Amino acid sequence: MALKIHTSAPWTLRDAEDYYGIKRWGGNHFSIGEDGGLCVHPCADHRKIRLLDIVNEAASMGLRAPLTIRVQDLLRHRVTQLNEAFRTAVAQEEYSGVFRGVFPIKVNQLREVVEEILDAGEEYGFGLEAGSKPELLIALAALDSKHALLICNGYKDAEYIRLALLGRKLGKNIILVVEQLSEIDDILRIAKETGIEPRLGLRIKLRTTGEGKWATSSGEDAKFGLTTGEVMLAVSKLKKAGLENILQLVHFHIGSQVPNILTIKKAVVEATRFYVELHKLGFNMKLIDVGGGLGIDYDGSRANYESSMNYSLEEYARDVVSNIKSVCDNAGVPVPDIVSESGRALVAPHSILILEVVDRISKSTPFHSLNGKKKKKHKKHEVILALEHIFNDSDQYGRLERFHDAQQKKEEAQTLFTLGFLDLETRAEAESLFWKICADIRQKSAAARGYLPDELAQLNTMLAEQYVCNFSVFQSLLDHWALDQLFPILPIHRLDEKPTVETVLVDITCDSDGKVSRFIDLEDVRGTLALHPLQPNKPYYLGVFLVGAYQDIMGDLHNLFGRVNEVHVFLEEDEEDGFYIEESINGARVDKILEMIQWDGEELARLMKKQIDRATKADEVRPREGVRMLEMYEELLREKTYLNPREKSRPKKTK
Repeated sequence: MALKIHTSAPWTLRDAEDYYGIKRWGGNHFSIGEDGGLCVHPCADHRKIRLLDIVNEAASMGLRAPLTIRVQDLLRHRVTQLNEAFRTAVAQEEYSGVFRGVFPIKVNQLREVVEEILDAGEEYGFGLEAGSKPELLIALAALDSKHALLICNGYKDAEYIRLALLGRKLGKNIILVVEQLSEIDDILRIAKETGIEPRLGLRIKLRTTGEGKWATSSGEDAKFGLTTGEVMLAVSKLKKAGLENILQLVHFHIGSQVPNILTIKKAVVEATRFYVELHKLGFNMKLIDVGGGLGIDYDGSRANYESSMNYSLEEYARDVVSNIKSVCDNAGVPVPDIVSESGRALVAPHSILILEVVDRISKSTPFHSLNGKKKKKHKKHEVILALEHIFNDSDQYGRLERFHDAQQKKEEAQTLFTLGFLDLETRAEAESLFWKICADIRQKSAAARGYLPDELAQLNTMLAEQYVCNFSVFQSLLDHWALDQLFPILPIHRLDEKPTVETVLVDITCDSDGKVSRFIDLEDVRGTLALHPLQPNKPYYLGVFLVGAYQDIMGDLHNLFGRVNEVHVFLEEDEEDGFYIEESINGARVDKILEMIQWDGEELARLMKKQIDRATKADEVRPREGVRMLEMYEELLREKTYLNPREKSRPKKTK
C-alpha cells in the first residue's frame, strides 16, 4: 500500500511521520519537533538532538554538506542492545553457555567506529573479526584483551597465518577459521615452524541458503567454506596429527541482511548438527559462530523483503539460543558459547548523510516566447491549437483519452521539427503545453476515486522534478547504485509544511546513473519522493539514514569527489537536549585526491605556470592577470572537492 499525500487535508506532524516512515524504520530513535525539525534520540529515550543544530554548528566550523553525522551514543546503544538481547535470551532459555559477539571490521573499518564499538563492548568481552591482512593488523593492535575473541576469516597466505599465530603468542584469543581445505596444511606447517599452537574453526557450506540480495553468498555454491566431504578430510588430518584439541569452533554465514527469520532458524539447526557430530568425533568443540545476517529494517515494513526483516533483534537472539540448545540437548552434547558477527545491525543506524539541494530541474518550465507579450504571432500552428484545446476542454474527454491525445500531438510536433516544418519556438511551446496537460491530469487523478490506469499512475514519475544534491551517489551511496539498496531519505527541517513537489534526486557527478529514484514505502517501492519547494537563498537539507554499514568504506572516486566532511556527536551529559561535536574530519581536498591517482599538485601548478608564462610573453595574458590565474589554480588545489553553493564573492583586488 503506497502512502499518499492528500491534497486538501491540512498537514500535520503525524502526516510527516507516516509519509516518511520515521517511526517504522527509526524506531524510538527519531522524532519531529514542534518546529518541524527532525530530532535524533541516540539512546531511544527522552533526550534528543535537533539535526539542523548539528548541521549549523558544523557549518560554523567550516564543514558544510555533504556531511556525515556519526551519532556515537547511538552506536554505543546498538552494541548494548545486541549484547543485552543475547544475555536475556540466555537467561530465559536457561542456557549454560554465554554470548561472545565480534564486530566484522569489513562493515566499517574506520578507526572512530571500531574504537567506539570496542569501548562500548568492553564489559561484554566484545571482540573483532578480520577478513584480510590489513584488517588483522588493525584488530591485533586495537583489541587489547586476552578474553575477547579475534576471529580470522577470509583467504589466508603464510603471512596472514604467521601474523595470527604471533597474536596467539601475545595471549590473544585468536581463532583461525579454515575457509578452504588447503589452509589446513599451511596452518599446521607454520604452527610447527613457530612452535605456537593454533585454535581452529571450520566454516561449513550449509545446504540452507540465504535470502535477499546476498543469497548467492551462501549455500553449496558459496565462495567460502567446506563441503561435508572436505570437513571429513580436514578432521582426518587433525586426528592424524593428534590435534583434536585445537578444533574448537563451527562457523557458517548465510549472507548479509537476511530478511526471513525462518532461514536463520534452519541454518542454525543445520550448523549445530555439525557441531554435535564433531563433538562426538572427539574434538574439543566450544563455539558456534552464527556469522552475520542480522538485518536492518530499511523501509520499516517489518516484512520478508530484501530491504526489510520480519523479526526483531530480541526474536533473533531467542531463536539462535533456543535452536542451538534444542539440538544439543537432544543429542546429549554440552551447549557451546555463541558467537555472532553482526556488523550491519550494529553500525548502520548511527550514521546520517546530510545533503544540500543546490538546484532543481523541471520538465514543466513555463514557455517564454522570444517575441514577448506585446508582439504576438499572426497565426498559431495547428499542433498548438490542438494542445490548447486538450488543455482547456478538460471536462469533455476522459483523463486517459486526454493523455493519449496529448502524447500524439507532442510526438507530431517533434516529428515536424525534425523534418524542418516546425521552428524551435513552436516546438518548445508544444512541449510546455503537453506538460501542463499532464500536470492537470495528475491533479484530477489525485482527487478522483477508483481505479487508476497504469499510464496515469506513472505521471508522478514523468512529472517529477529533479532536485540536484551536492554529493556523489558513487562515493556515499554505492549500494543504492550497485544493488538498488533502499535508504530512508527525508528533509531534516520544514516537516511541519506539506511537501508538494514530487522529486527524484540527482547528484553532481557527470554520470547519468548518479541519481536516487527508488524510495521506501510501506509495502512497495516509491518512484518519487515528495519534498518542499526550494526557497530563494535558503538552504534545504535532506538526511539519508541507516548508512553506517559499508557505505563509508566502499565509496568510489568517480569524478574524484572523495570522502565528505564528518562530525562525531555525543549527548551533553549536563544539558537537556544538548550535544557536542567531539571530533570533526575534513572532507577530501583536491590535491590529496589527485595524489591517489599519481598526480602531484606542485607539479600540476608548475605545468600551469609554464603555460601562463608563455601566454604572458605572447601578450595573450597580462602579467597581473596571469598571477591571479595561478593563485586561483593553486588555491583550488587546496580546496575541498564538492560544490560550495553559498560561496561569497571574493573582494576584488585593487590595482
